[in-house]
Amino acid sequence: MRTSLFIKIFVGFWLVSIAVLGSWMLANQYFDDLPFLDQERHQHDGPPRRSILRLIYSLQNAPLGALPVIIESTSQEHHLRMWLLRRDGSDIRNLEVPPPVQALAGRLDRGNRKAFERTKEADLLGHLVYREDGILRLVIALPPPRYPLLGILGAKPGLRLLLAVLISGLVCYGLSRLVTSRLREMGRASRRLADGDLETRIRVSAQGGDETDALARDFNAMAAQLQARMQAQRRLLSDVSHELRSPLARLRVALALALDAPDKRQDYLERMERDTERLEELIGQLLSSQQDNIILDNHIDIVPLLQQLCDDASFEGGSAGKAVVLHSELEEALVASHSDLLQKCFDNMIRNALRHTAANTTVRVSLARDGALYRIIVEDRGPGVPEEELSRIFDEFYRVDTARTREGGGYGLGLTIARRAIMQHGGELRAENTGSGLRLIVILPAED
Repeated sequence: MRTSLFIKIFVGFWLVSIAVLGSWMLANQYFDDLPFLDQERHQHDGPPRRSILRLIYSLQNAPLGALPVIIESTSQEHHLRMWLLRRDGSDIRNLEVPPPVQALAGRLDRGNRKAFERTKEADLLGHLVYREDGILRLVIALPPPRYPLLGILGAKPGLRLLLAVLISGLVCYGLSRLVTSRLREMGRASRRLADGDLETRIRVSAQGGDETDALARDFNAMAAQLQARMQAQRRLLSDVSHELRSPLARLRVALALALDAPDKRQDYLERMERDTERLEELIGQLLSSQQDNIILDNHIDIVPLLQQLCDDASFEGGSAGKAVVLHSELEEALVASHSDLLQKCFDNMIRNALRHTAANTTVRVSLARDGALYRIIVEDRGPGVPEEELSRIFDEFYRVDTARTREGGGYGLGLTIARRAIMQHGGELRAENTGSGLRLIVILPAED
């Protein structure tokens, strides 16, 4: 049943209530109407059952001559032995009356209208029959019990109620287990996830189902995000360790050489200074990539900012015939910012494009307004990025060419810092291949 959990619970418990009440009413009707049931053996006090009452009523109101016919037909219909005795102890059908029957009939009087006796041959039930022409004594030899439990239930309404409660309890238990099975599965999955099993998932359909199915899908999405974040953290730790190991190793070698060769100490000290600066730059970029919760406390016009960055990049790329050109019809584009964060962001993007564009080509930077948003596009003429790795270029230390040197290719943190900065400004940064290079698209909210 794929529907709302509320509907499941409501309909389930409603049906259980109907089943309990209906079964109780039907059981009472069944036990009351079933003729000469075994409950007569277990109910010696109180009024006779409905089947016996109907027989007694017929015997009380039928003509005297019809009594043998009533007794005979009832005996044949229910396969019983019956005796209807006169005051003198003789049977109206002139049947032989066994001594146990005579003894039971003798116990019937006005103060004892009903009697029961258990003998070796049969269980005997006796009732007084009041007629205008005198009192008769009805004795019935009950047949051997076929279903003793039915007899006990028929005689004990409390037991019937207890059985109904037990059955309804079992039904409700099964319904509750069915409804909460997904929650139990989620509990087990949560414990496995807490124990470090990041592959934990709950089997659930991709769509549809009730609230627990939606919750299971949310759990799977959360587990996938957690796994991705944990893997990213492990990869970041590994990359940081790798990035720090190389300059530290060079520092150690340079220090040892400086101690062994005093005449070249100045050269080694200069190398150590460069490696120290690289370490400082790396640590600064790492801190920038992880910076969070900034306050946008000032405004910046990105038109002159982009123009200055494009001019600087064109000057640096001039020796290779590379140029960076800004295309924009806007005279002013104000956005909320924090310190020089946007400057570092666009500088990283433009320098990344300049690094990868081919010699004697131009990097195109465009700025346009679209309603309440600014759209900045940086497009190079480089090799682009493999489609399967396009979403990873914003990860820490990601490089398409893993063999690039640190000096020529940077640390792989520029786009990471840029994307985080854009997101902190309430914007969006994405990348796409153009067939002739890579295009970076920045969306920033305009500040009027």
